[in-house]
Amino acid sequence: MITPQSATARTPLPRRAVLKGLGAVAVGLPFFEEMLGARTAAAAPALAAAPTAAGGVPVRAFNLFFGLGIPAPVQAEATKNGRLEGVLEPLAPLADKLAVLRNVDQVRCDENGINAHFDGASGAFTAEPPDGDAKSGGASLDQKIRWAAHPDGRTPDGVIPTLVAGTYFRRSRVSRYVHSYREDGTVAAPMQESPGELFARVFGAEAGTNGAAPLDPRRRRLNRSVLDAVAAQAKFLSGPRGPLGAASRERLADHLDRVREYERRTLALEDEKAAKTAALPPAPPQSKLRHGDEADPGGEGIDITLADLTTEWRLVADLYAHAILTDRVRFGSLTYLAAGERIRLIGDYEYGGRKIFSFDDKKQLGKSGSAGCSHEWWHRYREDRENEQLKAHAHLKMREVAYFLSLLAGEEAREANGRTVLENALVTISTESGDGRHNDVKRELSGVFHAITGAGGRFRTGAVLDANAEGLDVYNTLLAGMGVTDRLGPKDRDGKAIDLLRV
Repeated sequence: MITPQSATARTPLPRRAVLKGLGAVAVGLPFFEEMLGARTAAAAPALAAAPTAAGGVPVRAFNLFFGLGIPAPVQAEATKNGRLEGVLEPLAPLADKLAVLRNVDQVRCDENGINAHFDGASGAFTAEPPDGDAKSGGASLDQKIRWAAHPDGRTPDGVIPTLVAGTYFRRSRVSRYVHSYREDGTVAAPMQESPGELFARVFGAEAGTNGAAPLDPRRRRLNRSVLDAVAAQAKFLSGPRGPLGAASRERLADHLDRVREYERRTLALEDEKAAKTAALPPAPPQSKLRHGDEADPGGEGIDITLADLTTEWRLVADLYAHAILTDRVRFGSLTYLAAGERIRLIGDYEYGGRKIFSFDDKKQLGKSGSAGCSHEWWHRYREDRENEQLKAHAHLKMREVAYFLSLLAGEEAREANGRTVLENALVTISTESGDGRHNDVKRELSGVFHAITGAGGRFRTGAVLDANAEGLDVYNTLLAGMGVTDRLGPKDRDGKAIDLLRV
């Protein structure tokens, strides 16, 4: 543990540090002013430092995926004035930190010709067709950048090598929901598909083990909180003999309160799910037919309220953002609804103080099972129609994408170079298709929505850019801008740099 020292001989803190306790809990610390300048030279005995890139900011890359896509004409309508409006309205408050890319072509990902849901999702962040049901066609952007930043593959002690998480229900074929892959196309890290799993991964893996198995959050209930394990260290940091000034001590208190709140929300949600499961009748004998998991029974979809969907997603988003802000993770992917997602959503949807739409997919489609899912609005899309339901669903997706991004853009996310984490990281946002009707693959996989952040000023932001390029060239331009010499795709392919992305 940290040993007390005199007030006149404060121990300087590393730029990023974690509180560790009982060999199983790692609670990342936010950024403190004491982590700036010469005071970053040494570390307190029980604090683990994480090496950083130039300017005291680590290299980070994350892939943010949302299901079903946005038809290219709807994207054009939402950006026709150079502003983000229509279905992209929720991104407008972050417009200066994003570049929205139009006319990105992923047709080469249809090599196997299965369908745009699967092929397009496999190509998101890899620009390669899938290699079977459980593998991508190659490495994803985040992993290329990770291996360039850490050639031995190991991130610093206290940093989870790769974090993959999301809220999704469609389970067939892994690349529908996983979006972080190694060079050989295998999944880069286990998928944390519930808030409980994600909480355990962020707080329950021992710092320094580079990926120890997570602890069950229910076991932590015996100790009341993960914070109990680091209480002595936290008390020293916030005490008169610790290295923190008054402002930083207040920020530490707020940070620990936030961790406890995440824990409370996570356990409450897990207990609610357990209670519902306990109330169910005994399960019938196992079917001899092949079915999806409980979340996607037989591929027929599930009924879900907007409130329940939003509650779970936002807790996942909060936990994932917390892991980034406290430097517990620098690479990975996050999914908001899977490719070809089948849910029957119900509930009133509001944004900016006004009612956008009343979701009731099953009633509005007049169908049951998979035919009554929101998925069907994409199949029914026509350029000469209003497509009110599709646009409402797409607007909702952008609201939740923006929610996660905004967590990385506030004052608490400000870093040593004056930028926020969102501005310093490369966050690539994409989806599965640019249409979704399954009757023209060139249309389905052309105009696939993409947006990127600036990666510390390496790329243009605050603009809508007409890429007019293959996704492979867009991704390789991003890699080059990040200083990665390796490239995605065939080695003998003549690629072209997309210069308008660069500053």
